[in-house]
Amino acid sequence: MLDITFKETRVYQDIKEEVQAEALARGLEQGLEQGLEQGLEQGLEQGLEQGLKQATLNLVIRQLTKRFGELSEDLRSPISQLSLPALEALGEALLDFANLTNLRDWLAEQN
Repeated sequence: MLDITFKETRVYQDIKEEVQAEALARGLEQGLEQGLEQGLEQGLEQGLEQGLKQATLNLVIRQLTKRFGELSEDLRSPISQLSLPALEALGEALLDFANLTNLRDWLAEQN
């Protein structure tokens, strides 16, 4: 007499493998969807932040140029390296600058 349980049958094993494969495929699909969603969200956030920084940089450079004339590269370079909060602070501070020495001093204080 054959003493085989249902779990030992080939049919059971095939169904079990098929269910596991489907579960894995669903898991991979869900993981991919979540990853894409998170990546898109992070990409948009970074893009917005970079765009805001570039716009703020452009405004500060235009304000300084209008006030003191064309800026040399030795001034433009460190300004372009500033973080967004530092650029915003420079946008306020430049209202008190009497000359480019004030700008140089302010930039030196940022390091």
